[in-house]
Amino acid sequence: MDLRVTPFDHPDSVELIEAVQQEYVVRYGEPDGTRTDPEQFAPPRGLFLIGYEGGVPVASGGWRTHEEPPEGLRPGDAELKRMYVVDAMRGKGFARAVLAELERTASAAGHRRVVLETGLAQPEAIALYRSSSYTDIPKFGLYRHDELSVCLAKDLIAE
Repeated sequence: MDLRVTPFDHPDSVELIEAVQQEYVVRYGEPDGTRTDPEQFAPPRGLFLIGYEGGVPVASGGWRTHEEPPEGLRPGDAELKRMYVVDAMRGKGFARAVLAELERTASAAGHRRVVLETGLAQPEAIALYRSSSYTDIPKFGLYRHDELSVCLAKDLIAE
């Protein structure tokens, strides 16, 4: 898989973001309502990656920072968003590769911790993050009061 930094509003990004939103509709009955702005994922505030296999976009993920961190987050935390792998490409290690590159780039940008919010209806995602040394943190963001919400974090090693 070829990982490329890609604008959040690039057509390939939009295609995969729409696909992950449909995944949320299937699993939770509605898309993720968290506000995202393409500027949040533009360096140096953030980054968005697309993974290509044979020239076809098959995986995505990004990180962003907040001017004013939500309650429970630290200043400078990098928040992971829109991690996704198309159905036909799951189980090939693409999500792990995207996650590793997001962690690497967040660390290189000076961030000491990555955080994320996922949900109990995504056991594959939870398994990926836990097997990558993510641990539970207090819930934050739009779904902080949702019983299905799971928030995780990982301390990064400075590069």
